[in-house]
Amino acid sequence: MAGFGGIAGRLYRGEVSVNFVRRQRMWYTISGLILLVCVVALLTKGLNFSVDFKGGSTFQFPYTTSQGSQAAVQGEISQLVKANGGGDATVQIASSPLLKSQWLVTTKALPTSPVNLTVKIADALETKFNIPASKMTPSFVGPTWGSQITSKALEALIIFLIVIVGYLTIAFEWRMAIAAFVALIHDIVITIGVYALTGFQVSPTTVIGLLTILGYSLYDTVVVFDKVRENTAGLLTSQRSTYSDAANLALNQTLVRSINTSITALIPVASILFIGAGLLGAGTLKDLALVLFVGMLSGAYSSICIATPVLADLKERQPEYKDLAVKVKRRLAGGRRAADAGSTAASSAVAEAGPAAPAPAGQQLDASADSDGDSADDDGVTVPPAPARAADAAAGATRPASAGAGAGTGGSRPQPRTGGSAQRRPGARKKRR
Repeated sequence: MAGFGGIAGRLYRGEVSVNFVRRQRMWYTISGLILLVCVVALLTKGLNFSVDFKGGSTFQFPYTTSQGSQAAVQGEISQLVKANGGGDATVQIASSPLLKSQWLVTTKALPTSPVNLTVKIADALETKFNIPASKMTPSFVGPTWGSQITSKALEALIIFLIVIVGYLTIAFEWRMAIAAFVALIHDIVITIGVYALTGFQVSPTTVIGLLTILGYSLYDTVVVFDKVRENTAGLLTSQRSTYSDAANLALNQTLVRSINTSITALIPVASILFIGAGLLGAGTLKDLALVLFVGMLSGAYSSICIATPVLADLKERQPEYKDLAVKVKRRLAGGRRAADAGSTAASSAVAEAGPAAPAPAGQQLDASADSDGDSADDDGVTVPPAPARAADAAAGATRPASAGAGAGTGGSRPQPRTGGSAQRRPGARKKRR
């Protein structure tokens, strides 16, 4: 976890970055392909609406059969329902380790007069398969009520989208509202397309789950947009980066938070979907869990890869941000040219100087002199410091020419000292006496 926290800190400080905004074409292509598959599935297969939307009667009861005889029992139920005026029925089996065999029979909307066909079919099923009346669960939904449910669901969705767009326009700006709206439509189409592909029933519980995941997706998008607004405040004045770069930094700063939130939310939803619906066989849980699972995955993806890139594209179309992008590009290009020019000049100077020429014998010094504070010039010649050179000049002024000649010819005979004080001779002392 420490390593993951370190990555989060580096993302927040901008030390490492994933360029989501500049790769918008790749994200748009991926989303376009997914949306195309979902739209084709909707047009060809359609949605499997429950009786709550289209009206009808349902009969749910337990009946245990062997694995090989399930198809025969399905046929018997279908024939029995049709013989009693129920028409073509859909017979499903909900088998699970805890609920042995639960049968669900769905018919069209059955009339209640002059004969209540719902009661007639329920009695026929109880007699045929020896089912106690307490175990039979019939229900009836009229077509009028089903159409009302459908219209109310559409109205709720439209009102939700209008309120969200209005809020984002007031709280942020209309471009952020459009980007969030595009991400929400993206999530809706993908979620509904998955229902069309899998054939799961669309029930009122599904609509509730859809509104829930739209709120979740919007929450994630608003958090990212708030950070984008913070990073882009005063951007036109400071001209420190383009809008896309500032938005991408905000996206990276909230990336770990988005991942943690999504994983934390998906774990319990996955438990409901795979344990509640798979192990317990609860159909209502299945309807709710599937829409939540698909919608949360799509919402996490859209808030990162769709909403912010769309916002950056809309902002970069503004004239002031176009000029900002040109200025930042020129400044970066000028900095690169200056760095390249400096590197070229240094290389040329080294090439023109060539290898260092050997210094004259009188100017060559031991390496030990360098440890005494001597310095080296650009030609590689070691030059003593100024005080040492002054002392050597003063000593050379009082040195006889023969000494310099002897040194120049390399004579090994020691020369007499000609220091500041004369040598004392015995003859001189006798004359003073």
